Amino acid sequence: MAIENGSLAPDFELPNQFGEPVRLSSYRGRKAVALVFFPLAFSGTCTSELCELRDNIALFQDAAVELLAISVDSKWALRHFAEQEGYDFNLLADFWPHGAVAKDYGVFLSETGFANRATFVIDVDGFVRASFITTPGEARSLDAYRSAIGALAPVEAAAPTR
Repeated sequence: MAIENGSLAPDFELPNQFGEPVRLSSYRGRKAVALVFFPLAFSGTCTSELCELRDNIALFQDAAVELLAISVDSKWALRHFAEQEGYDFNLLADFWPHGAVAKDYGVFLSETGFANRATFVIDVDGFVRASFITTPGEARSLDAYRSAIGALAPVEAAAPTR
């Protein structure tokens, strides 16, 4: 079962496509994060989904949300994938232990050996504020990302009465 909205997002450190370590908690207090789990690099649906995010990166940048895409592929495969498709955001390798982060988030599919298509939007305090998961083979919509990022909008506190 996937982690629920309102939960503290499990921390992790994974190498990106350049082998550089990326730790989720390093964004805490600085920036919101969109974790985008995808099954496999170079597959048709995953490629089109990530290309749509690449082409709409301003959606994340304008909201000060760091986009982190995660798969069970190796950092070398992810680097080639990023170079081929022109992705300028981090692709993280949940390669070994195989799918450990996807398991922590409850989205690893043991029957296939990779993560389901799942997105978790995490606020600056490290809590999951929105999430959505599609059925295997079903692409995520850009509107779902817009809605999830919208869940990060600050709630204005009522002015104190005097």
